[in-house]
Amino acid sequence: MASVSGQEQGPAHAGKVRGWLSQVFALKRGELNWARGVAVLDVLLVPMIVFWAIGYEQYLLSAVFGVVLTGLSDPGGGFGDRAVRLSVFGLLGAGLTALAFGIGGEAWGWLVLATFLVTVVCGLAVTFGVRRFVTAMLLNVWFIVALGVAVSLHHHSRITDYTWAQVASWAAGSALWIVVEFLWWLVGGRHDSSQPLMELPGDTSRRPLTAAVIAFAVIRALALAGAVALAFGLDLSHGYWLPIATLVAMKPSLEQATVTALQRLAGAVIGAVVAGLLLLIPAAETGRKLFAVTHGLEVVALVLLMHGVAVRTCNYALYTAVIAAAALILVDLPQPSDYGAEGDRVLWTLCGVAIGVFTMVLAGLLAKRHGKAPAPGA
Repeated sequence: MASVSGQEQGPAHAGKVRGWLSQVFALKRGELNWARGVAVLDVLLVPMIVFWAIGYEQYLLSAVFGVVLTGLSDPGGGFGDRAVRLSVFGLLGAGLTALAFGIGGEAWGWLVLATFLVTVVCGLAVTFGVRRFVTAMLLNVWFIVALGVAVSLHHHSRITDYTWAQVASWAAGSALWIVVEFLWWLVGGRHDSSQPLMELPGDTSRRPLTAAVIAFAVIRALALAGAVALAFGLDLSHGYWLPIATLVAMKPSLEQATVTALQRLAGAVIGAVVAGLLLLIPAAETGRKLFAVTHGLEVVALVLLMHGVAVRTCNYALYTAVIAAAALILVDLPQPSDYGAEGDRVLWTLCGVAIGVFTMVLAGLLAKRHGKAPAPGA
């Protein structure tokens, strides 16, 4: 009887796994938006060409994220109101850029403290409405990525890096998106326009600051700060992959649906594997060939970002994967790459995903305790 029962449970568990996988990787083929993706690529080519021309590629990442995240935060509507909101977003991003690159060479305790405070503040932004919460999460993502870049560049004596130049690059990228939107507004007859990403929530209604919201914001901040402490406190090789993977894999809010959370986990792993394999290409190259391959990978990263914007509503797991891969490629290009480095990247990615899973479990217990039903998150 026991063996028969075990045989029956096996197919049942296998069917449940296949059911989850089908939900995680389900494609909404009619929702591919290649026009939007190509438009973003066109804009991103501007900073890439500029930094190639002046020979300061170490500032390209700040400009690229300035463009992409400002575009994602675009609320739509009348241009005057949009310009004010996007300018505020750009200024906040510039402030976080200054903080990240300013402390990149300091003791790891300062990195942990800054990560905790920034993540808590971004988590509590949900009280100002879902739309502002999403905007805060974008800034949270940029701060962690910028921190990883800052620490990486600090260990390179041959690469000159100035905090003010990183801030200027972010601001220039953010301003570039505003200029593009202004030109589009003029061409479109000065009419109000919808937000570029219609699937992102536009709700700005205030929400109460509950104990559950505070608890989850603190849990999330502790998890991310812990990942930063492990990465930089232990001086791990390519350790900044750990907090980036943690951030990508973690649920941003207590209410995010389980399927969406699993898509984030799958996307974090897939993106890291893709980035790691691509970063092996320049492992044995030197001189001009290394220079050419590095520039080629920068182009690949921009193309991945284009695909990420295009598939945003087609499948969230693929969106997370390509965005994570693009970010990790741009972050890690200055670092030497070999099979040992690939092992470190995979290991720290899995550790970051494990922290994300642990945070999801705590979020589930917290939601159950407060009687919250999962709902689609940002």
